[in-house]
Amino acid sequence: MVDHGAGANVPAELNRKEKTDMPLDDDRMWALLRELDDPDHMAFPRGYDHTATRARFDQLAARLEQRFDCTCSVDRGVQDASHHGTIVIPTTATVSGDHIAIRVSNFGNLVAVTLGNPGSYDMEQEETLFDSADRHCIADELEALGYVTVSEHLLWTRYDGASNLAAYYPPEQPPRWWTRFFDYL
Repeated sequence: MVDHGAGANVPAELNRKEKTDMPLDDDRMWALLRELDDPDHMAFPRGYDHTATRARFDQLAARLEQRFDCTCSVDRGVQDASHHGTIVIPTTATVSGDHIAIRVSNFGNLVAVTLGNPGSYDMEQEETLFDSADRHCIADELEALGYVTVSEHLLWTRYDGASNLAAYYPPEQPPRWWTRFFDYL
């Protein structure tokens, strides 16, 4: 573990420069998600620095607004959640024909980028519809700030991690990895 400047301990894996439009391969991402899955810290990790996380989140919002020449919808009022906030680039500013949501986790430097609302498109649809120009603009800004993009398809997998999160959900509606790192708890 290394201190990544935001006051939170994050794995060395996150400290490497990765091209964020090319997420870590599935095996490495699963290893990273499991490493960050601390059963004693559900909403935010040990050593979490809210002030530093908010400053970087606000910087990302400003950079995306400048890059897309728009005003993004920014949700900063998140409580009782495993994520810090969401930035939405409006449809009118994208080439993809739908809005783009960027959700920042409280854990490590994780971020999820979705075309439309989370879960709106399956992996094949998103690959086809999410224009590469939009992807690259977002990836550049995420990379500049040290974020690591998690592929959405991994996050919709049933949560089977170290915490007792599943105990709070009915068996027919189990939590997903999305819940663990990117949703309300």
